[in-house]
Amino acid sequence: MRVTIRAIAAGGEGVGRLPDGCVVFVHRTAPGDEVEVELTGRARRWARARLVRLLWPGEGRREPPCPFYAHCGGCTLQHLTEEAQRAAKAAIVADNLARLGGLAFATPPEVIPSPSSWRYRNRMSFLARRPGTGAVLAGLHALGEPRRLVEVDERCLLPEEPVAAAWGRLRRALTAEAALLPPGGEVRLSVRGTAAGEALLLVEGEPAGWDPSRLGRASGPWAGVWRRDPAGRMRRLAGGEVEDDLAGESVAVAADAFLQVNRGAAARLYEEVERRIGPVDGQLVVDAYAGAGLLARRLARAGARVVAIEANPRAAAQARRAGGFEVLAGTAEHHLPRVLPAEVVILNPPRAGCRPEVLEALRRQPPRRVVYVSCDPATLARDLRRLGETFTVQTVACVDLFPQTAHVETVATAVAR
Repeated sequence: MRVTIRAIAAGGEGVGRLPDGCVVFVHRTAPGDEVEVELTGRARRWARARLVRLLWPGEGRREPPCPFYAHCGGCTLQHLTEEAQRAAKAAIVADNLARLGGLAFATPPEVIPSPSSWRYRNRMSFLARRPGTGAVLAGLHALGEPRRLVEVDERCLLPEEPVAAAWGRLRRALTAEAALLPPGGEVRLSVRGTAAGEALLLVEGEPAGWDPSRLGRASGPWAGVWRRDPAGRMRRLAGGEVEDDLAGESVAVAADAFLQVNRGAAARLYEEVERRIGPVDGQLVVDAYAGAGLLARRLARAGARVVAIEANPRAAAQARRAGGFEVLAGTAEHHLPRVLPAEVVILNPPRAGCRPEVLEALRRQPPRRVVYVSCDPATLARDLRRLGETFTVQTVACVDLFPQTAHVETVATAVAR
């Protein structure tokens, strides 16, 4: 069937309509493309298809530079220029805010570019699988086929150079000696790099009773190696935490530390949040999902009285070691009602968004300003809608933390009515 692609969906697929009017999603297409497609699945109101032939390219299309892009699902928008990617992300955010949040803006939000479009990720997770007693397969999920692996080596264009080099060593060790993995097993291998060029490894998902220490020794050098067993328990196998720099802040990291994966764009994100908050000298600012306290540190130095709330005990301990502000270890839904009222509340929840108790606390004791940082436009729209009777959304801007993918970080500012 012949289809005209009109937009990019949140999953990175192009969106068009079949001849009968049904919405169809097609990977590796761009707005403005005229394409020939073949249906791969159909529901009552939408369908999926694969690209058979490009008949006429859209304005933002380009030749993707990655050697694995044809089949790999690690990123979905390399076939668009960076400008076209940002336009697509702005449209995704605007659509979600309008459709799910009831928020309409005259123009799509600004998307602040990442300083680097390639080699920007300081952490990458790969899969390694040893089917039976055969050779090891190591790489990323295939596009649209999560059960199939695409072999990916250090030529992948997303990781920082130290991460790519460490993955290359790890993959060569597995290729040379398949017995480093248990027969029939699949493991998740997360590689983290630091600004100083060190690398850390986290091994997850392996069968109980298997010790990955030998894999760590065969693929080193590593600044630290950790294992998360099937029960979720963490164990350090070698090395330890190392110091890293993120947005000008020093932080001790282990292989499982949750930090922004794009260190250059993270600095721009924090600058945007600080700009939306405005002057804070002498004001009470609550950072409700504070992590290791990187933003809290900056605000405290600017003169704010900061209360940081963090559920992860290790991250909370690290924030506490930084000093200069109060840290409450526990969930936002537990602590936030106890520390309100405040002048400013910062929300940066997981992809699932805020728990209802958090939003209810803000409605009961509204701060002057809420700055909501979100990695999921749909849950952001949902939560802003729930705050709508108490707050007015003033501004929405985005930061392109994840070039070559459809993901985007959004900063929404709401003020009490």
